[in-house]
Amino acid sequence: MTERVIVALHGGVLTGTLNRPEKKNAIDTATIEELAALLDRADLDAEVRVVAIRGAGSDFCAGMDLAELLASADHTPEQNRAAALQFGGLFVRMRQVPKPIVALVHGRALAGGCGLATACDLVLATESARFGYPEVQRGFVPAIVMNMLRRAVGEKVAFDLVATGRLLSADEAAAVGLVSRVYEDADFEEQAGDVLRTLTGISASSLALTKRVFYQLDGMAFEAGIGLSADVNAASRQTADFRAALQTFLAK
Repeated sequence: MTERVIVALHGGVLTGTLNRPEKKNAIDTATIEELAALLDRADLDAEVRVVAIRGAGSDFCAGMDLAELLASADHTPEQNRAAALQFGGLFVRMRQVPKPIVALVHGRALAGGCGLATACDLVLATESARFGYPEVQRGFVPAIVMNMLRRAVGEKVAFDLVATGRLLSADEAAAVGLVSRVYEDADFEEQAGDVLRTLTGISASSLALTKRVFYQLDGMAFEAGIGLSADVNAASRQTADFRAALQTFLAK
């Protein structure tokens, strides 16, 4: 079996490339396991400053492997729930990794593939990219990925997307909050590379604390959120990066 995710570390950027171009990088169990291993390495390797996820071939990811999904129709509910939790656990892990995770999207990001992109902290897309959740058109439910989608775009837009399965252009996806930045196809590699290099140059402790508080605020009451933010604010002032950066600025 070929590698489902090709992993490379260069200049502080750990890139995981989905490697099933003949199947539009469809996600199967082996892919989930290899993505989980990528996240474990990112968490533990001090040389990794940023994680990038992209797809080989013409598409980012067309969603879950349909042959594996069809076979699951003969499994027990308990087996299928465990499989769904394995996929969902990947998204939980992505939020736990203290380093920014960036989706580099070209071609189509559909269904679970769109969910994978949305689960990343930043989504950079080519102008020709397309996004959508067509599960209902296949008699399926985009249940796991709705957890990210509702948070990213709000109820009305999210329900429209999952109930109709319609696709969005990259510009439309950016307008509703699914995509962070859109670049012309010809400039994408250069522009996306600039973003990744910018992130590698930022204080690792600052980014880690920023990511931590950003996601922990989700669902918190306002007053509790202020308390958490004060704790993180205080902790950030004790870091070596904070002291060095302010000393450098004040010395100018």
